[in-house]
Amino acid sequence: MIYEMTIQVRVPNMREGQNWYEKLLNRGPDFVPHEGFAEWELIPGCWLQVAEGEPSLKSGPLRLGVANIETEKARLIHLLNVEDFIIHSRKEVPVKWATFEDPWGNGIGLFQYHDQQEIQKRIIPILGRHIQ
Repeated sequence: MIYEMTIQVRVPNMREGQNWYEKLLNRGPDFVPHEGFAEWELIPGCWLQVAEGEPSLKSGPLRLGVANIETEKARLIHLLNVEDFIIHSRKEVPVKWATFEDPWGNGIGLFQYHDQQEIQKRIIPILGRHIQ
């Protein structure tokens, strides 16, 4: 039985990497057990680890579900100087998605369900409420 998961990305400079991921995630890490390592619990039981080290180029992407992909894209381009990226959509796929890289080449992606009720259905168990 699998009950939790973690995914790790590596950055060559921990201070810069942690700062970048804090801005991406809109908050500081949940756990910093030692120098060169920080961890965020993205949703219950799902952890993102940022560790100092050689990045695994062309890995991922780590895809993050968001309520509004266009708003998040604009925020990331403005706040983190992420290169402009394309939001993809297909009729037969229930989500829009996009992929970009952090400054060290780690693949990051965003996705948003087309159906707003589907978004709320997934968020309520996590937050205990609807989002606006």
